[in-house]
Parts: sequence; structure tokens; C-alpha cells
Amino acid sequence: MGRPGEVRVRVPGSSANLGPGFDTLGLALGLYDEVEVSVAAEGIEIEVSGEGAGRVPCDEAHLVVRAMRSAWDLVGDAPPGIRMRCHNAIPHSRGLGSSAAAAVAGATAAVALAGRDAELERDTILHVAAGMEGHADNAAASLLGGFVVAWESAGNTSRRFHAVRLETHPGIHPVALVAGTESLTSTTRGLLPERVPLVDAAFTGSRTALAVLAFTQRLELLLPATEDRLHQNYRRPAYPESAAMVDTLRDRGIPAAISGAGPTVLAITTDGILPPDLDLHGFTALALPVDGAGARVEIG
Repeated sequence: MGRPGEVRVRVPGSSANLGPGFDTLGLALGLYDEVEVSVAAEGIEIEVSGEGAGRVPCDEAHLVVRAMRSAWDLVGDAPPGIRMRCHNAIPHSRGLGSSAAAAVAGATAAVALAGRDAELERDTILHVAAGMEGHADNAAASLLGGFVVAWESAGNTSRRFHAVRLETHPGIHPVALVAGTESLTSTTRGLLPERVPLVDAAFTGSRTALAVLAFTQRLELLLPATEDRLHQNYRRPAYPESAAMVDTLRDRGIPAAISGAGPTVLAITTDGILPPDLDLHGFTALALPVDGAGARVEIG
């Protein structure tokens, strides 16, 4: 496979943690960023539309470009220059995996532009994207699609990231309640303690295992399976309105959790419909299908 002159990559957003699965569970959602990259004789040109336009850097500091550079460090064959167009639909800093999607898009584009099969280089792409994130849940969901379980292993000299994709139960129809405010992962992680009570760790471990069953086979278990005692309560001060929305939904029998680092709330419904009398002030409700495909590449 020779080097193509242009590639187009489409990457879904994601929701991570899903309650108890901190840095472990992820779900790909039907909300997409698209990146078009072509080879140029020299330099770099970037055009951004949609989310982040006018706010993100349009030079080597752009997250997609950084991911491409990291991937080329591993696979080689970096072009002399690039022209890139980004069409973004995933909200930034809302807990819907925008940074992981950008990293996956960049690493995928780099692999394809190097003349390699992105399907066969998924381990490389995950290593790059998860390495930039520090955890693999969002990146794995954006790369593989569906419901994912991710983990990390430590080698003698470096961290390695791994993930498996499981078939999501077809009866799951998520609704993202996108908050009008932003939240930084670095800020919310700073609220977490270094140690938690053993009883809370055991509780959350049991719920994480239960979530794997609930999201793939047993919808009736989703409410208890999305309970958490590991991280959400500690981060309530960062997004009190979102935490209150999670409480309200769960009190009404709707499985719900903070999406990733927040402040978006993910309701895991079986019909994509929220109660008509639910007060959505401060939120925009988006019924989003589960994306089953993950990152996709077209060679131009």
C-alpha cells in the first residue's frame, strides 16, 4: 500500500466511566468529528469549523497534529507538509471525549498517510491516543466503537494500553444532557483523593463488573450497574447542577451518570426519551445512538 495523497477520518465521541468504570469503561456515541488531511510540499495549514473554531490553535500545537507527529514517530514516513481541515461536532470540555477523538483522528490519519492499514495498526493508534490522554477508555471507544473495557499494563520502560470491544445491547438508547458550562479533566481529577475506603472500592468494583453484564445483556440491571462511590461524589463541587441532575434521573428510575469528567450527564434509556416534565434548564438533551463502527478512514 503506497502513500495516499489525502485521507478522511471520521471519529465518534464517547462517554467514559459510565458510573463505576473509572478510566475503564467507555461507550461510543453517534456524534462525530471529521478530519481531512492531505500531503503538501512543506509547512502546515489548518482550517477548523464547528466546535473549537477560533479557539483551538492552528499550528503544531493542534491536538490532531500532535497525535499525527506521535504516530509518525512510531511508524515513520511523515510527509514534508500537511494541509488539514477539521469539521467538529463533539462539544469541547463537556465530558464527551473530544480530546480523545482528536487524538484518535490524528493517529489514524498519520497511519493511513504513511501507507499503512489503519485496521491492522489499531494497537499503535490506541497507544498514541491513550498515551496522550493518560487513560484508554475514551480513546478505545472512539477507535473501536460500541462498549469497551480498557486497561493499562506497565512494561519495563513504558506504559501500554489495551481494550476490548463488546457488543452493546441493542435496547440501549443514550441521551446526553450537555451542560452549558465547561469542565477540565485536570481540574476534576484534582478533586479525587489518593485513597478511598475499602468498602467503597469493593462496592464500585462490584458495580463495574455488573455494568459489563448490564450494557451487553441485561438492561434491567443498568440502574444498579451505574452506581458509583469512587469518583462522582468527590467531584460534585465542580458541577453541582450536573450532580443534581444525575440524582433526579436516578430517583425516577433512569440509569444516569456523569459523562467522563463532566459536566455532561448521560442518561442510559431504552427508548431515547426523557420524562416530559424534567427540568432541563442549563442542559441541551441530545438523543445519540451508540456508534458501532468507531474510527473510519477514506483514502482520497
